[in-house]
Amino acid sequence: METQTLSRKQKIFNFPVVKIILALLTFMAVVIIGQQIAVKLLDLTSLDKDYRNLLKGFFVSFSCIFSYILFFKKYDKRVVTEFATKGLAKNLFIGFAVGFILQSFTILVIYLNGSYSVVKINPISFILIPFALMFTVAIIEEVLVRGIIFRIMEEKLGSYLSLTFSSVLFGVLHLANPNVTLISAICITTAGFLMGAAFIYSRNLWVPIALHFAWNFTQSGIFGAITSGNEKTNSLIVAKIQGPEFITGGEFGPEGSIQAIVFCAIGTIIFLVLSYKNNKIIKPYWKK
Repeated sequence: METQTLSRKQKIFNFPVVKIILALLTFMAVVIIGQQIAVKLLDLTSLDKDYRNLLKGFFVSFSCIFSYILFFKKYDKRVVTEFATKGLAKNLFIGFAVGFILQSFTILVIYLNGSYSVVKINPISFILIPFALMFTVAIIEEVLVRGIIFRIMEEKLGSYLSLTFSSVLFGVLHLANPNVTLISAICITTAGFLMGAAFIYSRNLWVPIALHFAWNFTQSGIFGAITSGNEKTNSLIVAKIQGPEFITGGEFGPEGSIQAIVFCAIGTIIFLVLSYKNNKIIKPYWKK
């Protein structure tokens, strides 16, 4: 009787929806509590506001990664390879390079259209705030959407269905952002496909995290554009962006442009083709 009860409990806890809910609750708690602790501790220092934000970002990010590894190590009783240090430099480089190149091409189209002009170049120190912000956002969103929701769903539903669901969810979660448009919603969803495909290809979270970070940071921290409809941050380049909304993205930023959708789609296809060739696509349970 006791063995049967234990078996039933194990089945319940191993059920994907239960695992996803428990993991999401744990990580949201870690993020919220981590931010509060960081703020309280850093308020005790005489550090400049920019440096405090940078350190807060690193603290929350580290807490998020550490708790993810600890949670799934205990919950799944396995070695958590999603944050493996082996090949770390290579994975970070691949992700950063893809994010930087795709965003640079997006801005290049705006420039070639005559809608982007440089006003001035700021000191390098101006990128501290966007660096800390984008670094933290990338880790939190990738852990939650790709590390928890997509990865756990993929175990049962396979790569393609899970990629579609998690990417649409990623787009839906950004509908609350200011100045959202139909094009920007499609773009964010396509970006979700891109980062999910990057995870399938690499089988670790470092690639999509670096890609996500580079995409956002290049957009706002370097080229001085708006990211996801939010307010402008400090940036290396102060730019004037004016022109057709379907090219510039309007008040939502370059993520609300046609070319951003195209570049994200191209990146997604390349990652999925490479994943298919390397047998990294997981089939749904009913086809195994």
